[in-house]
Amino acid sequence: MSNGNTLYLECRSGISGDMTVAALLDLGATEENLRAELAKLPVDGYDIQIKKVMKSGLLVSDFDVILEHEVPAHTYENSHEHGDVEAHVHSHEHVHDEVHTHDHMHPHVHRSWADIEKMLLESDLKPRVKALSLQMFRTVAEAEAKVHGHPVDEVHFHEVGAVDSIVDIVGTAACLDELNVDKVVVSELTEGCGHIRCQHGVLPVPVPAVLEIAAAHHLTFHQIEQEGEMVTPTGAAIAALSEGQIPAAYCVKKVGMGAGKREYQNTNILRAMLIEEK
Repeated sequence: MSNGNTLYLECRSGISGDMTVAALLDLGATEENLRAELAKLPVDGYDIQIKKVMKSGLLVSDFDVILEHEVPAHTYENSHEHGDVEAHVHSHEHVHDEVHTHDHMHPHVHRSWADIEKMLLESDLKPRVKALSLQMFRTVAEAEAKVHGHPVDEVHFHEVGAVDSIVDIVGTAACLDELNVDKVVVSELTEGCGHIRCQHGVLPVPVPAVLEIAAAHHLTFHQIEQEGEMVTPTGAAIAALSEGQIPAAYCVKKVGMGAGKREYQNTNILRAMLIEEK
């Protein structure tokens, strides 16, 4: 029998990368370990901010990625929350023209899935952190490739979203590893409605990449009459780690709560619970 923990993510207010990292930190993952793993990546031009905030009278953790010389991504109206990963596709010729010669990745560089995969594979991340990070990023890249009708290696991630999403995804993996989580289960994903403006124009909610991830990994949606995107592509990729069903009966060993950046009618938090099946 496994000696690891089962993590239950209750996505009643959706799920995004920053909400997940915040919830896992609230659950007991440490800032020290998170920073140590992120420092192993050749990515600069950012810092992370961890603090406690009040949401509907609840004291919860908040996680943010602050880009140098940039307005924090989550402040852009109608953009993906927290600058969540968003991709586009270059022509095959453009891919070969866009050679990156810097040792470190900077916020203003478009990064291909091949760039990110190479960076992760060559990093000194802990083995499980590396494996989980690769799994989540590939989930997003494959969804974006299908949406745009191009090979996965031609998917490029926009400059702001790429840094945020690298930090969110690797940060999530680092926290899962530290918490000794070997199984993830998720509730149905509560999603909003309407449209959001992004690099490709005005898109319906759920955005196409989120729907592709949901279809590929059999995720269940519950759509509500709430304007805005509540499930981001990074959030959907994290939810795609789910294995099996929520146990019919379980004990809760510990609870963590992560804050979302937007204000909705209902409290915008992600609850993460370490559970034991009964």
